[in-house]
Amino acid sequence: MDLLLGPVWEALISPFSEFAFMRRALVATLALSLSAAPLGVFLTLRRMSLLGDALSHAVLPGVAIGFMVSGLSLTAMALGGVLAGMVVAGLAGAVSRFTTLKEDASLAAIYLVALALGVTLIAGHGTQLDLLHILFGSALGVDNSGLLLVTGVATVSVLALALMYRGLVLETFDPVFMAAHRSGVPPWVWQQGFLMLVVLNLVAGFQTLGTLMAVGLMMLPAVSARLWHDTLPAQLLNASLQAALAGVAGLLLSYHFDTPSGPTIIGCAGALYAASLLLAPGGWLPRWWVTTHRVA
Repeated sequence: MDLLLGPVWEALISPFSEFAFMRRALVATLALSLSAAPLGVFLTLRRMSLLGDALSHAVLPGVAIGFMVSGLSLTAMALGGVLAGMVVAGLAGAVSRFTTLKEDASLAAIYLVALALGVTLIAGHGTQLDLLHILFGSALGVDNSGLLLVTGVATVSVLALALMYRGLVLETFDPVFMAAHRSGVPPWVWQQGFLMLVVLNLVAGFQTLGTLMAVGLMMLPAVSARLWHDTLPAQLLNASLQAALAGVAGLLLSYHFDTPSGPTIIGCAGALYAASLLLAPGGWLPRWWVTTHRVA
């Protein structure tokens, strides 16, 4: 038994028990799993899956300006990222309201400009290492202030999502009914509050996963969860569990094989998505089995 438990302990437990940076990375990743993945479920249900990707790029100019002002100060970059995300979302809404463009088209145009601007600002005022750190992050480099930011955002997001749950569900599935019956809160309040939570989680995620990878832990588990369940509570739980599993597996693989932690975590989430495509009730294999036996 000891011969079996020894390698298991060394592979799965020892990295977290021996190194403080691994424990901080684990807590940050699990916190993001609890808050970001459920938001991804709502994004998929609202057919706004690409919005998360667009906003993750849109925060880059604000992060870049915070970097230019205060260097690698987490507070400055986080504040700049939140403001930039809100500005981009507001601009996209204004363009769609006052022109013939739809919101998704205007958002696509604005986030591409924002991404180019952010990369240009960072490249002009920092080193290539600074640019790579901001774009791809480093979960293993999370310090105490970064951990406080991530856990604080996760706590606020979970509490806010719980308070907004009924209104957000109604606004997601039947916005016409909500508008007709005037529940006291205009539908745009729910949407803007939801977008603010998305931006906050993307900004919290850039410390561990980078601005380009932060959306992965939000969207991949959410998309996979829809293949496993039809009910919303089950999808929310499944998405958080898949994100947590991908985070733990990605950290361990990154530690043992010396690979970048952010892309490794997203790669593990992608592997779970591929498995879901094959094995989930909504995936290829069960549907093929049912179709084959019906024909027979």
